[in-house]
Amino acid sequence: MSRVSPKVLALLGALTLMWGTNWPLFRIALGELPVLTFRTLVLSSGILMMSAILLVRRESLAVPKGKWPALLLASTMNIGIWNIATSFAVLYIPSGHASVLAYTMPLWVAVLGFVVFGQKLTGRLLAAILIGAGAVAALMIPNFHSYATAPAGLFWGLLAGFCWAVGTFVVKRTSWGGMGLSLTFWQLLLMLPPIALGALVFDGLPTRWPSTTVLAATVYTGAIPMALGTSAWFMLVKLLPAQVAALSSIAIPIVAIVSGILILQEPLSALQAVAIGSTVVSLWLALMPGRQR
Repeated sequence: MSRVSPKVLALLGALTLMWGTNWPLFRIALGELPVLTFRTLVLSSGILMMSAILLVRRESLAVPKGKWPALLLASTMNIGIWNIATSFAVLYIPSGHASVLAYTMPLWVAVLGFVVFGQKLTGRLLAAILIGAGAVAALMIPNFHSYATAPAGLFWGLLAGFCWAVGTFVVKRTSWGGMGLSLTFWQLLLMLPPIALGALVFDGLPTRWPSTTVLAATVYTGAIPMALGTSAWFMLVKLLPAQVAALSSIAIPIVAIVSGILILQEPLSALQAVAIGSTVVSLWLALMPGRQR
């Protein structure tokens, strides 16, 4: 792989900060809002943000002919299941560690790529995956007892990671005919009606207005991590091989853990510190070119 461009590194850095710092906000917002209601408000905020950006950029909303099935599948995996599963996960386990389970996505990408698509793994990329898997294990070990008593948290976190991997392959292996930010807009818009309907059926109409803190966290989650972060992610998926793009996300749960420590006073163990170092090595192997022979 050739050297990663400054544009890709800048996108990766911005995405890591936007998505990593967002996880503690889930816990704060879900302290007052039911899951589906929270996600309905988040999607609404994200759609408004994307609409404003697309209006300023005067970008077409046209979807290429024959791409609606792929768009619906990508939306369901990347936005629908991901948003619901991650929200449920943080209800059962600490936000930083729920993010670790969700970000097993690179491992699922590697497995799906090898088993389904017959993709080969270079020694360098395989080493990056193994070290990344070790980092995930190190982050999970201190919480095995917690996971044992809250299997739902484990299930929802891993489901999020698996579905995100499927969605990543759908986006990567589909020719979108020049669609730019509208790809994010349509995925958000397609998932709003079913999630809003679910909120109405299962959560009912809100009986009180959320606090200012919760409302601010919800609007921010939709406008910045959801709209801008998701757009940055799809740009990375287009610019990088699927496996490398997936591995680039490994740093995000590290930021989520640090954010959880600072915002929610969640604990940090020695194993987690080791995992941070392992993640840095994994990312370096995945994103930096090997020596040319």
